[in-house]
Amino acid sequence: MCGGGREAEELRSWEELVPDVIGLIFSKLSLRDLLMVVPKVCRSWAEVAAAPYCWQKIDIEEWCMMHSKLDQVDRMLRLLLPWSSGSLRQLSVYAVPDDDSFAFIADHASSLESLRIPKSHLSDAVVAQVAAKFQKLKFLDVSYCESIGAEALESFGRHCKSLVSVKRTMHPMRVLSKSPQDDEALAIARTMPQIKHLEMPYGLLTTAGVREILSACLELEFLDLRGCWYVRLQGEEWLAQRQKQGLKVLGPEVVDQFDLHYQEPCNDEEDDDDEWNSIGDEEFDSDWHLHDGADEMLDSNDGSADDVWDDYEEDQRLDGLGMRIYVPDPNHCVG
Repeated sequence: MCGGGREAEELRSWEELVPDVIGLIFSKLSLRDLLMVVPKVCRSWAEVAAAPYCWQKIDIEEWCMMHSKLDQVDRMLRLLLPWSSGSLRQLSVYAVPDDDSFAFIADHASSLESLRIPKSHLSDAVVAQVAAKFQKLKFLDVSYCESIGAEALESFGRHCKSLVSVKRTMHPMRVLSKSPQDDEALAIARTMPQIKHLEMPYGLLTTAGVREILSACLELEFLDLRGCWYVRLQGEEWLAQRQKQGLKVLGPEVVDQFDLHYQEPCNDEEDDDDEWNSIGDEEFDSDWHLHDGADEMLDSNDGSADDVWDDYEEDQRLDGLGMRIYVPDPNHCVG
């Protein structure tokens, strides 16, 4: 009995932990667990799960790939971003739906350092309007964003003076019939002299554009030009001099299996976990109510989160929703 008493005394209750410590633990969980498991344990856990320290890093890229409706992505963004309360540091989203969604992201970007938004549907105009809100940005991925160009890159460069890494990969099949142009390369050269890491695979820039970048961006350490077929670098003394200083250049030849991670989705066998995949559908099953504590936090978001989580009708579930597995070979989809 005495031994048992000592063991009991050494045990510590979860309730004795301060919310910040519990939040730090919760921040290591997957998005799925944080949204669908933790809030159901108890009221205090639900409230901690909706607190800012759990949402400094938001990665819904994989979740977005599993949903074909752009409004689902928008609703998930409007659910999660307010919980960060201005402390958001990393955000990864696949296919931001439109300018309004991107402007909403910008409104929560005061602390944002890393932004990945591949294949997003945004315009040069909206980037020009809100780029000043991304002043702390260090990493930017706007790969496969076909509706933006040099103007957007220049806006980011002009306002994001901490930017050191940019990824601007394009799909090889979408550039085959296009003419060479150096407008994006010139925008980078004019506004991003501090950049250290630049990826522009399958871009339309020419040798002259590369030279402008290297002449202006003296801190550049890595340059990816794979698939940039209008670039010729052999025998260029200015490139050899930079390489002696430590610059690493890939391409323009493609000598490896280039990773086309962001492909069009493909459907295969039905996913066993329909409940997780159904998050973001237009309506949700009432069985997936969050715990009361989290509901209170959701109420603070003007009720929009309640609509996302509580309105599901069974006959509107995405029947046959399949698991997508993205592989390097764009013609190969496996289950």
